[in-house]
Parts: sequence; C-alpha cells; structure tokens
Amino acid sequence: MDAHTWQTPSQWIMVGLLLLFAIAHSGLASLRPWAEKRIGARLYRIFFALVSLPLATGLIVYFLAHRYDGVQLWQLQGVPGLSAIVWGLSALSFLFLYPATFNLLEIAAIQKPEIHLYETGIIRITRHPQLWGQVIWCVAHTLWLGTSFTLLTSLGLIAHHCFGVWHGDRRWENRHGEAFRAIKARTSIIPFKAIWQGKQPLLWHEFLRPAYVGVAVFVALIWWLHPYFYGISTAIGAL
Repeated sequence: MDAHTWQTPSQWIMVGLLLLFAIAHSGLASLRPWAEKRIGARLYRIFFALVSLPLATGLIVYFLAHRYDGVQLWQLQGVPGLSAIVWGLSALSFLFLYPATFNLLEIAAIQKPEIHLYETGIIRITRHPQLWGQVIWCVAHTLWLGTSFTLLTSLGLIAHHCFGVWHGDRRWENRHGEAFRAIKARTSIIPFKAIWQGKQPLLWHEFLRPAYVGVAVFVALIWWLHPYFYGISTAIGAL
C-alpha cells in the first residue's frame, strides 16, 4: 500500500501502540497503592519502569521510522525561522515535562519512591505540567512534519495526557484527601490561571534548581543526536 494515503497500516499500528502504552502506564499507576502494600514501593517502581520504558521506547522508535507516513497535510520546513521555533518549543516542552517529577534517586528506586504534594516552581504555573509539555512537543513536531501520521500520533498522546489529568487528580485525592483538595483549589490546570487569579505568586528563584540544568543538558544532547536518530529510524523503516 502507498505510504502516502489516508489509510496506512502504520497509522493503525501507532494507534494500537498508543492504546497499549496508555493502558499499561495508567493501569499500573492505578494499581500503585495496592501493589506497594504487597511488594513495596521500590520493587513496584522497578516493575513499572520495566513495563513502561520498553513500551515508550518502542513508541518513539516507531514514530521516528514512520513520521512521514500518511498524507502530507502541509509543508512548512522551508519557512525561514521555523526550525528555530520548533527547537525552541521542543526545549520549552522538556521544561514542563520533566522537572515536576525530577527526583532521580526516587526514579531509580534508590530512595523510596513517594507521591509528593507541593505547589512550588512550575506547579504554580500549572498543576499538570506534563500535559502542557506534551501539547507543546506535539504542536512543534506536527507543525514541522505536517503528516497525517504525526497528527494522529499527537492527538493520541494529548488524549492520553488529558486522561492522565483526570486520573492523576482522582488518585491524589483518594490518597491525600483534604490536603490535595486544598492544593487543587490554589492551583490550576490551565497555565498561569492561578497566578492571574491571585492564588499563586510567580517566584522565579524556585526555578534555579539542578533539575533545569539537567533538562538543558538533555535538550543539547537530543539536538546533537538528532541526525543519528534519523539514520536509525530510516534503517528501521526500510526493514
């Protein structure tokens, strides 16, 4: 089948991969209180990572290999300055995606993984920074690539993160009760809404954290590795 049509197998495979990841990721998050009581927080985190990371890696590799599949809806790559805009948005997306949960010792299960209630730093801007980081990333890459495959992938990723907003709030309220409801009342999902309403101040010194240096290094590394990603994805797509 022609790879540049509305009906490509790769698009439906991507839908299946997105559903599989969403079910595994959100399902395991739902089971966290039950699982931690039985196997402990560290072992649960290791199991969560062993399931989620391969699925996420598979998604990324498949996306790279098939990003130009489907219909070319628009072609803006020759527009002056667009490359800089896409890179700028991509860097911004990582600032939202990672620092909110950037405790490497807990992620690696060296320290006991905990669910932390806090309203500092980026949480003052939005209670769900990962949602908006994903939205920004999707907008940037869909704008650059302009294919129906990329658009479908982006819509699936955003839909999963929107579900994650409801799912996360529900889990936090079940676990923390009134303490979470108080934070929920003082924060917002929509970026800067709580600040505009006077519920939160914007304290720039809270962003002076090693986590943001790590994100900057990560973005620079991704920029440097991009040509290699393209080469690997082209080889995979040819299989």
